[in-house]
Amino acid sequence: MYFCLVQKSFLNTINSPKELRLLNQKDLPQLAKELREFIINIVATKEGHLGASLGVVELTIALHYVFNTPEDQLIWDVGHQAYGHKILTGRRDNFHTNRQLGGISGFPKREESEYDTFGVGHASTSISAALGMAIASQLKGEDKHHIAVIGDASIAGGMAFEGLNHAGVTDANLLIILNDNAIGIDPSVGALKQYLTNVKKGTQKRNNIIKALNFDYSGPIDGHDIDKIISELNRLKTVKGPKFLHIITTKGKGLKQAEKDQVKYHAPGKFNAKTGDLITKITVEEPPKYQDVFGYTILELAKQNKKIVGITPAMPTGSSLKYMMEDMPNRAFDVGIAEQHAVTLAAGMATQGLIPFCNIYSTFLQRAYDQIIHDVALQKLPVIFCLDRAGLVGEDGATHHGVFDLSYLRCIPNLIIFAPRNELELRNIMYTSQLGLEFPIAIRYPRGKGVTLNWKQPFQNIEIGKGILLKKGKKLAVLSIGTIAKNVSEAILNIDVSHYDMRFVKPLDERLLLSIFETYDTIITIEDNSITGGFGSAVLEFAAINNYKNTIKLLGIPDAFIEHGSVDELQQAIGLDVESLSNYIKSFL
Repeated sequence: MYFCLVQKSFLNTINSPKELRLLNQKDLPQLAKELREFIINIVATKEGHLGASLGVVELTIALHYVFNTPEDQLIWDVGHQAYGHKILTGRRDNFHTNRQLGGISGFPKREESEYDTFGVGHASTSISAALGMAIASQLKGEDKHHIAVIGDASIAGGMAFEGLNHAGVTDANLLIILNDNAIGIDPSVGALKQYLTNVKKGTQKRNNIIKALNFDYSGPIDGHDIDKIISELNRLKTVKGPKFLHIITTKGKGLKQAEKDQVKYHAPGKFNAKTGDLITKITVEEPPKYQDVFGYTILELAKQNKKIVGITPAMPTGSSLKYMMEDMPNRAFDVGIAEQHAVTLAAGMATQGLIPFCNIYSTFLQRAYDQIIHDVALQKLPVIFCLDRAGLVGEDGATHHGVFDLSYLRCIPNLIIFAPRNELELRNIMYTSQLGLEFPIAIRYPRGKGVTLNWKQPFQNIEIGKGILLKKGKKLAVLSIGTIAKNVSEAILNIDVSHYDMRFVKPLDERLLLSIFETYDTIITIEDNSITGGFGSAVLEFAAINNYKNTIKLLGIPDAFIEHGSVDELQQAIGLDVESLSNYIKSFL
């Protein structure tokens, strides 16, 4: 008689960390194997962030095994590390809805679970937040632990240093864990990265900078040795004051292709869960991504103009500045997760006659607001801001939508704001910007593909502050800004209305607006930015100043944080899709 021994599944028995803590420690490596396979199988078909979470599987299990979460508070810097955390904290059975409309968020979210103690979509925030929690616990007389897991290059962000600087002079019960994998989305850069590399190799002779900041430093240890991690976490539980554990991990651990190509497998799209091979789509000629139009155009311009330099905060691949970095490494700069530094670095370069193209995602430029005002606009320095991922970005959700830029930039003096409706307009405004503007300019464009196959056409100068008529009609005027013009054009295909692409939010084309207000009783503004303070608000202000009584209707992003889902789904939900726009416009005829 033969018996078939079936391996017991541990993951399916865990609905919260309470069940996890009942396991024998010797069974945890098997749990880690199951957790990796679970993440791989779901992300292979549903898409999402892969490499970061695979790299912290052992750490995730160890943290929930040793600490009494959620009483002990755990914060994940850059939330795409937290898939394993979500699965172990009651979201295993609905993890397949990750990043989908109505499903769970791709990042920790306080509304979603008591185990998500802090929302973390942007980088370098965990230390400050955890320290705030730790000080609060002290003041309330509570005996609990506070753990910040900072990884994927976030330790190099300025805010992380600010948090370290403060935490080192407190006696707060704070543990900072550095998940050192030497990569964010792209490989880490900078002197701190080199320092940490030397620490790992044992070649660093200078005093440990973490110890110098009054932390109890331990490590570096193998972040995939679960027994060693548990042992060290148990020891650190008994140590008072600020503590720092340095662990070494491999991003993408457990999937060979993800370990080998960590940039591509950060968020790889769909892939074969067994082999790791990416699922290639049938190749048909498609318009380029806007980021690639930027990337190829800046390289083309830089070859003609030696004053042009490129800057990006840790997004050379995402912004496509990588093309210039490969061809002209001395004139293109990845400054790490440091948006404030990127902006003021560009300002410094501009004072010396260089022409800096500072490429930052719209949502991340929010982190450098003072620098835009004080270091660039106030001094009339002609920095060219290229804002990628403007508008709705889709599945990354509320932390990543670029829907506030027109509002937060429009109130700044000396700043030109332009939104191209297609690839040709993006190329031409980039060309125009480097010819010698007297003021800084912000150029905002969306994530994803454009609309033009034959996009690489000869450059043409764009007149600053000039809008254009796209379609002439009789009934009313629709004013759009940026790439939402595509939806508008399709929506009014068989409707007798006029359509204007205003192009510039600042300065507004007042001559054109005067003509529009004199001609049409009803005016509808459409934008993929917050209605509050955006392009439509600018038109309303113009009408008020000039005493116009026309009917003015504003369409755009409502005064709410928009959750995750595909761009098409989100546009339908808020009435910016073609059908909704068409029905809305028809209602005025």
